[in-house]
Amino acid sequence: MSDLQFFRYKDQPWQTLYHLYIGLAILFVRLPYWIIASSVPRWRPRATWTFNRSLKIRAANALTYSLFQTTALPVKSYAKLDAMSANKLGFVWVQAIDEQLVLGDIARMAKTNGVTPAKIWGFWSGRKGTDGKWGQPALAGEKVLYHCHGGGYITGSGASTDLVAGFTDAILTGTNNLIPRIFAIDYRLCSAAPFKPANPYPAALIDALSGYYYLTHTLGFPPEDIVVSGDSAGGHLALALVRYLAIYQEEIPCIAHPMPRALVLSSPTVDWACTHDEGPTCSMVRNAATDCVAPILQSGYTARGLLGSLPPSEIATNAWLSPASLKLPQNKGLFSGLPPTCIIAGGAEQTVDAMRTLRDRIIADNGEEGLLYLEWPDATHNFIIDSGYEPERGQSLAALVAWGQSL
Repeated sequence: MSDLQFFRYKDQPWQTLYHLYIGLAILFVRLPYWIIASSVPRWRPRATWTFNRSLKIRAANALTYSLFQTTALPVKSYAKLDAMSANKLGFVWVQAIDEQLVLGDIARMAKTNGVTPAKIWGFWSGRKGTDGKWGQPALAGEKVLYHCHGGGYITGSGASTDLVAGFTDAILTGTNNLIPRIFAIDYRLCSAAPFKPANPYPAALIDALSGYYYLTHTLGFPPEDIVVSGDSAGGHLALALVRYLAIYQEEIPCIAHPMPRALVLSSPTVDWACTHDEGPTCSMVRNAATDCVAPILQSGYTARGLLGSLPPSEIATNAWLSPASLKLPQNKGLFSGLPPTCIIAGGAEQTVDAMRTLRDRIIADNGEEGLLYLEWPDATHNFIIDSGYEPERGQSLAALVAWGQSL
């Protein structure tokens, strides 16, 4: 995962000049070409795609590549600013969990990387309390969705105003009020060279544990009334959280027993080592024109950010970092004890090969009845956050409703 072709214009004045060049090139050269090419079905990335879908992916590709030539969106915290609009955004503070709840390999990684539990925050959406406030205690039998947002572990927020917040909106508007409230945790984001390193693994997982403890102990939600979800990199985090609960439920029954009701993963990024990206037929290559995540993975930026001071080899051999890696020393039993799980994927995704590996491993450990796998042939990465991505988005939500009602 060489980073030689990335971040070439991170310093000024080259960054400004590059952004100016890209802006002019898109406006006067690329956009006219995209419009023409997207108007003819056989010139689209997929002939079955609509004009809008074709135009969006071309623009997303250009944006992603340009970001990874310059800034990669270095970590910034807007907690104090968001707290000033707490009622509007559903903002709440979340206290750090006790360090004694951090066990096993996660404790080892935390010690190596100097990571400790920290006070964080999250965002509520959906139904408020009768007093008009967010974060009211659980009602009897009330279900809640606990969501981990996407963004490559380097950007994004759980706030409803964020660009990657479409998943929670989809659940609230498209599932017939199956889950009336959603809590999205704002975990610590990582960064790496050539920028200032910050928040390596397992900072995000420890924060996810803090959020889960907040739901179960502060608000009193029984675990069986909690559905854990995550999209993109947040899918990786949600999976890690539930795996942690499954592995250590005997040691920390106060938080991990019983298990959550279900786990929902939308386009989870589960191979940060890119072990599936070999040869011209791999999904990273064959779907290059229908997805936009290549720079995030091929730059190795997130991988370095997660690793911190851990040996570089662990990105491929540590199941906490890359649970679908083809280079894990052992993959049998990794997902034993997971609750009913749903994976939503797209056949046009660059990371779909890794998701299929994850699918097979979960089935091997829990049986086919333990997994609902939805793969839409012409869908791209995390399509469910795009309200205009039909019919796949609506079909996914309908399948989720039917599956959720059967649990």
